Amino acid sequence: MVSPVSHATHAIPVSTVAAKPKAAPADAASATAQTQSQGTKVTLSAAAQALAEAKETPAQTAQEAARGDMQAKRLEAREEAAQPHAG
Repeated sequence: MVSPVSHATHAIPVSTVAAKPKAAPADAASATAQTQSQGTKVTLSAAAQALAEAKETPAQTAQEAARGDMQAKRLEAREEAAQPHAG
């Protein structure tokens, strides 16, 4: 049995879409900031997250651990345990 359509989606007029040009961000940080200000959450893939963590400097890890990042705290603990202690 065929039933009537109870709702329909409406297309956005082209003039409305074209009226909002977007500038291309210069780097990933500004792209993230821009999307966050618009209320959109950017999610990286697991591989991209792993690559970003691998490129992180020890100073960055220490800063993140100081801010409460659990992954950074675990990494610092692992690195400290791996260092030979004189004594």
